[in-house]
Amino acid sequence: MTQVAPEQPLHRALGLTDEEHGRIHELLGRDPNDFELAVFSLLWSEHCGYKHSALLLKRLPSKGERVLQGPGENAGVIDLGDGEAVAFKVESHNHPSAVEPFQGAATGVGGILRDIVAMGARPIALLDGLRFAEPDHHFDRAVAGIGHYGNSVGVATVGGEAVFDEAYRDNCLVNAMCIGLLPSLRLLDSRARVKGAHVVLYGATTGRDGIGGASVLASAELGEEDTDKRPSVQVGDPFTGKKLIEASLELVEGGLVESLQDCGAAGLASSLAEMARDGAGIDVHLDRVPLRETGMDPWEIMISESQERMVAVVRPQMLEAVRGVCARWELDCTPIGDVSDTGELRAFYDDDLVGTIPASLLTDECPRYEVNREPHTLDDVEPSAHNSSPKAWIYERYDQLVGSRTVRRPGLDAAVLRLRPSLRGLAVSLQGPPPGERDPFRAGVLAVLGAARNVACAGGEPLALTDCLNFGNPEKPAIAWELEQAIEGISRAADALGVPVVSGNVSLYNDTDGRSIPPTPVVGCVGLVPDVRFLPGAWGSGDIVLVATAPGELDLAAEAALVRFVWKAAPVLTLAHDVSDGGLTEALHEAEAYSGLRADVELPKAAPGGQVLLACAPDDVERLGAKGLRRIGVVR
Repeated sequence: MTQVAPEQPLHRALGLTDEEHGRIHELLGRDPNDFELAVFSLLWSEHCGYKHSALLLKRLPSKGERVLQGPGENAGVIDLGDGEAVAFKVESHNHPSAVEPFQGAATGVGGILRDIVAMGARPIALLDGLRFAEPDHHFDRAVAGIGHYGNSVGVATVGGEAVFDEAYRDNCLVNAMCIGLLPSLRLLDSRARVKGAHVVLYGATTGRDGIGGASVLASAELGEEDTDKRPSVQVGDPFTGKKLIEASLELVEGGLVESLQDCGAAGLASSLAEMARDGAGIDVHLDRVPLRETGMDPWEIMISESQERMVAVVRPQMLEAVRGVCARWELDCTPIGDVSDTGELRAFYDDDLVGTIPASLLTDECPRYEVNREPHTLDDVEPSAHNSSPKAWIYERYDQLVGSRTVRRPGLDAAVLRLRPSLRGLAVSLQGPPPGERDPFRAGVLAVLGAARNVACAGGEPLALTDCLNFGNPEKPAIAWELEQAIEGISRAADALGVPVVSGNVSLYNDTDGRSIPPTPVVGCVGLVPDVRFLPGAWGSGDIVLVATAPGELDLAAEAALVRFVWKAAPVLTLAHDVSDGGLTEALHEAEAYSGLRADVELPKAAPGGQVLLACAPDDVERLGAKGLRRIGVVR
């Protein structure tokens, strides 16, 4: 492994501190060998182990009567009733996209799809959150990568946001969210519980792409040598990804697998450690892994992040049936190990033991740091003019209708997907802080409220949230404070709305040459629509235009009341549109463009709280009540 670390101790080159190296020695009771050290470096990275954020994340509310699976698995799962559940999560692929935007964005989509599949759910929709300096070639390539993967696998891209700010010039943000459906009684997890069962790797072959991506790339700052990190960016194959999705769901629906795990960040090292973390053990034979490159060392095979791979726990009597399913989908399918009761992750190569680590040391013993925090002030900046430009040219490059569930397309607030064969629907949204917002607490609050209002404007009752926390280096006290404040803001807003945060991702070390991005928490919201036939859409001639306002500056009780009012009133509204960063004037222009009709209005003074622009037929105005409402005009 000398090519990784020619000038410094190996553990430092792999992202481990001297103290962490000493702790590994203490836990093992011996020095780790190079193979074991590589595995520890990945599992103890920020990307996999959340060592600077796990303690703060405990502040987020994660329980509720509908929660079937909260944080800790590949995705959160919410009970929708009628025997149906929804799995969803948002994740980042920021550093890979900064280094190679097309593949970075494409493989971000591929990874979040597999997270949903690992829960036993069929992916039905994607959303993406993009933050770049400007709509330049770099941005265009990221958009192309998202469309390339999503369109090819046949999953509709139905929402998201694109924000432009000079602060993201050297470190763009690419966040991807996926939503999937599954029967509520068929929830899978990733744990290996059946002693003697086989560990089966299926999907694409394994190469050197992505090696060290979770530690060397995703958990470290970027610098002038960015191009040197290009080999750490994975390469996606959406057509193999499509076959992997279908094969996985066939295996799950046929009851052929005990558990599934995405083989993503940290590759087999992470997948197998997570499977073995609850006391089971796994013996893996790395010489059995199908390779597409020659001369790969055992440590390279173990931590490769090659895409389009899944790991399954399969009872011996089911193995031939599993092989048959994979063969029909033209996917490699190889038993590479077995479940034991040792509690250890043991790796072999040509029958030689190359590493053995108690699995709990990789997961439960990952360091958890109380980071020093230093309050400071970040002045808001003027949003880029690009943010007020139409965005249709972006989302029109995505397939919005594949799957035949989309009943409300992107373009205004949330999208809506039908829960066939019923008339119920899901409203889905992904929202970050307003452009130019620099206060981390407000950024967290406004991301939650914005996502929830978007869902309410599409007729959905917000049920649950997922978040992606994009920040700079948490070892800097100022950044640690920003992270804490944003989490506190998300927590308070979620509590006020009465919705849990059931999944998410932390993306830290978003720094380039010492410069950190501004605090950027991004929040996804899923809501339930009672009947997709009665959705706000475009206003019509003669409709009355109104504004609903939450009084006060970040009065969270009032903001929650506004959200409840809008989703309950939705069936009688012809249009509902969140008034976001551009104010009421821009919201009116967007509503006019969306509807194709102009309105004669008298604009009220700007309000400090949340606002929603509404329209309804004249006969329905009184049904809305009068509290918090103001009539401002009529549609021509």
